Amino acid sequence: MKSDLYTAIAQIAAERGIPRDAVLLSIQQALTSVYKKSTGSDEEVVVELDQTTGEMQVVVLKTVVESVTNPDTEISVTDAHEYSAAPIIGDVVKLQRTPENFGRIAAQTVKQVVQTRIRDYERETVFKEYQDKEGEVLSGVVQRADSRAVIIELGKAEAVMPAREQVPSERYRPNQRVKVLLTEVNAHARGPQLIVSRSDPRLIRRLFEQEVPEIQTGAVEIMEIAREPGLRSKVAVAARQEKVDPVGSCVGVRGVRIQNIVNELYGEKIDVIEWSSDTASFISNALSPAKPTNVSLNDSGDQRVATVIVPSDQMSLAIGKEGQNARLAYKLTGWRIDIKGPESLLEAGGEFFRSAQPSSSDRMPDFSWQGSQPRAVQADGMIELGGSSYGPLSEDLLRRQVDVDIVDGVVEVFYERDLRARFDKESGERLPLDDSELIDEPVQSGAASEQLLS
Repeated sequence: MKSDLYTAIAQIAAERGIPRDAVLLSIQQALTSVYKKSTGSDEEVVVELDQTTGEMQVVVLKTVVESVTNPDTEISVTDAHEYSAAPIIGDVVKLQRTPENFGRIAAQTVKQVVQTRIRDYERETVFKEYQDKEGEVLSGVVQRADSRAVIIELGKAEAVMPAREQVPSERYRPNQRVKVLLTEVNAHARGPQLIVSRSDPRLIRRLFEQEVPEIQTGAVEIMEIAREPGLRSKVAVAARQEKVDPVGSCVGVRGVRIQNIVNELYGEKIDVIEWSSDTASFISNALSPAKPTNVSLNDSGDQRVATVIVPSDQMSLAIGKEGQNARLAYKLTGWRIDIKGPESLLEAGGEFFRSAQPSSSDRMPDFSWQGSQPRAVQADGMIELGGSSYGPLSEDLLRRQVDVDIVDGVVEVFYERDLRARFDKESGERLPLDDSELIDEPVQSGAASEQLLS
């Protein structure tokens, strides 16, 4: 039957997940050091542990030689006969050198070594386990919280969430279960230090990866994330496979997927938008829920500036509460965004697109027409296009922004996607809205214009 000491060591090793042989080796090394310090000798000493009786013996190893030159490590053939029946030169004999009080010393040493070895091994295990988990989301339980930091239990280890990594609007309570992002694993003399975060934008990325299968498979990719922790975030996603809706995949049926993420973030609002390689389209999407009518880019200076025109009734949506929506769009796109209403078009003489270099003439330069472009309706109901005037338009459109398109030499005027007027581009003559509609001859100015507007 094995000794109680050996059984206790084996039990402790099993409970703590430490190899038993590693504990025994540490004990033997510690006892060897204790013996050498107490005797002050340089002998080659080995401490042997009897697994049956639990007794520990100090054994000195010496090599059999014909003529002894170093008494600490050598023994003569004659003296070796006391320890071996037929000693041969070159053999190693064992000499018992166990002190009388070695049992008490051994007991104290074993206790200290076991405790120290357990602590060291646990520290090594924790460091190796979490070293490869940096950037991953872990689930933990809040142990205690104060103004400086929150201590979170992560199974075998404890993590620290400093104030800088906390969400200002969140309150942490003991025994509260939370998901955190592991940001740092630092080796420390007192053990590995784990730093976790609830405010890092990567937390949102990892939550989307857990919740959305299309992101896990690579069908949908998260391109950019902008976040104001606890308040609002914007996530730009793109499809990497055909016939995959990136936004719909992230939102889920009836918003189930996105709602799970919002619940985990305690109600933080998340806007999922579609990423686009076209910068103007991406900036327009980034200002969601506002719907800009036009985006002009200026990348000539140190700062990249995007001038965005939005309808008057969507200005508050585009800017957001205390500028939050515009600020997040800037973080998401990297472009400084200048949001303007349709009134700014009047100040610009009805022209929104301007050349980078000023023209030698007073007239604004003529740009090639590419799709629908915004124009401001002036006080007299006219709109300016390439140096020509068209109108007048109906009274409900005065000082509003309309979209103008040129199709086969015909100027078409839209308001909120409804076709409101058509003009011949060269003559300015008013044309019917369709083939079946007849419209009177265009009224150019003066009293006739006032009669039409009335």
